[in-house]
Amino acid sequence: MQKLKIFLVLTGYQLTWLACVFGETKFSNPMLCIWIGIIFLLTYFYFNHNKKKFIKISLLISVPGYFFDTLLVYFQIYDFETIVKVGTLPSWMIILWLSFSTLFDEILTLFKSYKILGIILSGVLGPLTYYLGEPIGVIQINNFQVFIISMILFWMILMIYYLNYVVKID
Repeated sequence: MQKLKIFLVLTGYQLTWLACVFGETKFSNPMLCIWIGIIFLLTYFYFNHNKKKFIKISLLISVPGYFFDTLLVYFQIYDFETIVKVGTLPSWMIILWLSFSTLFDEILTLFKSYKILGIILSGVLGPLTYYLGEPIGVIQINNFQVFIISMILFWMILMIYYLNYVVKID
């Protein structure tokens, strides 16, 4: 049952991510992500056994992530090629960060026993995900050096924060 749950959470998040990226770039419909993300989040929340814990984790991951993206866009380190913005970010970034937080609730807990590996993977995969948005056409990187340094630091710090504080929430 646990493997099925992990598969469903990963699938739901990936569908949301794909809807965000391709809804924006291929279909010119950023609402696609919002609707798919809302369906995923509502379904996830409905079947979650510890809703209070999920809400806390979701806020503790999503708010710093959204704030970080806002800062880097504000300082023109990168920008999103988007149709609809809320402040400086695409409207779908809120849903994407909330959907991403489901991974911290269910899947990334495995790094409690492998902290160094989790921190390293976070420092590699987080920036890589953003970087891959450029060839797809959803992000434009204006200052690559600052982009890569800030991304690596942010994602590693986010994982340290998660492993030392957020993962302990009940």
